[in-house]
Amino acid sequence: MTVVVSPNGNTQKISTIEQACYWLRKKWPVSDRKRDFALDQIDAAMHCLVPVGTARKAFISAARTAGFMPDHTGADTAAIC
Repeated sequence: MTVVVSPNGNTQKISTIEQACYWLRKKWPVSDRKRDFALDQIDAAMHCLVPVGTARKAFISAARTAGFMPDHTGADTAAIC
């Protein structure tokens, strides 16, 4: 998925579970329950304890609460794999 990460419209494509984990740990503007839950779900998905789709949904939810918006301008339909 591609998210808009700045008021200027800068975007970041996040296409792997490792990238999502990095962004949540190092680049996230807020530390809240949604972020923590997304990190937990990503860790669980990496250990094959939950489906990757569960981690993807948690990441998207955390992105929304952090103020990141999905970029719908391109044909990017990829999500965290």
